Amino acid sequence: MMKRALWQGLLAGTAGVVVMTLGEKAEQRLTGRPGSHVPARTLERVAGMPERPGRQPVPVNWAMHYGQGILLGVLRSVMAHAGLRGPLSSAKFTVVRLTNDQILENATGVGAPPETWPRGELVVDLLHKAVYAFTTGAVADALAARSGPGPGQRHAAMRPGRHTDVGPPPR
Repeated sequence: MMKRALWQGLLAGTAGVVVMTLGEKAEQRLTGRPGSHVPARTLERVAGMPERPGRQPVPVNWAMHYGQGILLGVLRSVMAHAGLRGPLSSAKFTVVRLTNDQILENATGVGAPPETWPRGELVVDLLHKAVYAFTTGAVADALAARSGPGPGQRHAAMRPGRHTDVGPPPR
């Protein structure tokens, strides 16, 4: 299962980050909001690379932007293979995607906690990360469904809900 979850997750994460990026670029054209260089600054700090004041190198920015999205897709694929599928699981994954950014950006001192952001910036970030998470989730769920229900889904089929008297399904 893990080998399948890995390649399917890389594919799902790629789809998610591409759709998110297209949405970001469309939103930026409409609103005039400039592109962010936070991904590049974060990667430079995480990797111990020399930092550049001002505008950041586009390849470094894209490496972090796409790299995070692609790699996090593996986690969403693992969720799908375990049986955590559908919109509720994608909503949970939205929180994971946001948390990943915030840990890296705040730990490196590149970013600030979201509660300190202007509300408009926060809404835009939440929207784009939700687009990523739901797109990644749809692809991961569809690919995992080809292998049938996950263990959690098989357990729920025995008796819906959480019950202490219902053991795991047979292997």
